[in-house]
Amino acid sequence: MYYQKHLYIFFLILALSLSFFSTTKIEAKAFFIDEIKIQEKLENDFNKEKLINKGFRKAFDELIRKLVQSKDLIKVKNIKLNEIKSMIETFTIKEEKFINKKYNLNLGVLFNKKKVFSYLDSKKIFPSQIKDENFLFIPILLDQSTNDILVYSDNPFYDSWIEEDKKDYLISYVLPTEDLDDLRILRENYLEIENFNFEKIIEKYSLTNSIVAIFFKNNDEIKVLSKINIKEKNVIKSNTFKNIDLKNTENLVKLINNLKINYEDFWKENNLINTSIKLPILVKVNNQNFDESLKFEKTLDELDLVNSFEIKRLNKDNIFYELIFNGTAKKFLDTMKEKNFNFNTQNKIWILND
Repeated sequence: MYYQKHLYIFFLILALSLSFFSTTKIEAKAFFIDEIKIQEKLENDFNKEKLINKGFRKAFDELIRKLVQSKDLIKVKNIKLNEIKSMIETFTIKEEKFINKKYNLNLGVLFNKKKVFSYLDSKKIFPSQIKDENFLFIPILLDQSTNDILVYSDNPFYDSWIEEDKKDYLISYVLPTEDLDDLRILRENYLEIENFNFEKIIEKYSLTNSIVAIFFKNNDEIKVLSKINIKEKNVIKSNTFKNIDLKNTENLVKLINNLKINYEDFWKENNLINTSIKLPILVKVNNQNFDESLKFEKTLDELDLVNSFEIKRLNKDNIFYELIFNGTAKKFLDTMKEKNFNFNTQNKIWILND
């Protein structure tokens, strides 16, 4: 029985070795942009290939808006179609149908992550990690002409904020539920609202990230004081919008979209990928727990900060990985700790703890 067990382990390692080393180097995940819907009239000059190309450009635009801060979008505005195609690994036509003499197409497009990052690097753009996140958003409107404070009812920001979410936004907003006690406390602190500590209100919602936006309305000018909290990091930002009529739907939507872009840029800035940093990291993983090694690989594959990883060698006890990380060693350890992986880093080859 003893020999049978060791023979089984030997042949398992041999099989894994042949499998692993046939495709040793693994590029970290691709970017998949789904639900790209395009439409074209069915006319004599209808060309399906042109429509698919239109979908490629739309998919690329959506990906870039997720990856890049708004100030850098101008740098990729005039990208050529053949450059976009060179970054596409594959695409799928999920659905196609004809409705009222119109051809409707639904695409899914898979972009090669390394090629996308290389293209952005050529434009001197640092991309951001695509990290979707929930934020508690508390909009407080102060009407300085009437000295009134609006949080829930009659507050156009509370009523319209969620309606203006876009597909390429990384931040999803959670609005507070109507609470009369909170409203009473805020009204009692009207004069000191800028310095008010919102912690007790925020902690009710068990969300790590929050934005308290205080809108100061004075005639046709809106000043916005945003108190942003990201994992105990507190930042205050200020914006001013002139010639704004909150009763005008177009004005209101424009203001909301501008603010959301500012918040998106701030979130991206906090999750930038410095592609100029290529830190090699060696990790040893016990191969007795095959599920753990698969989980480790899956995590590496999902992290935008991991440029690539490969299995350098393996034996009956361990699998040895080398990965290239776009960041510092501390950033890697902190990122992996969030995924419930901890390492012994006392030696050159780090050991993944069981």
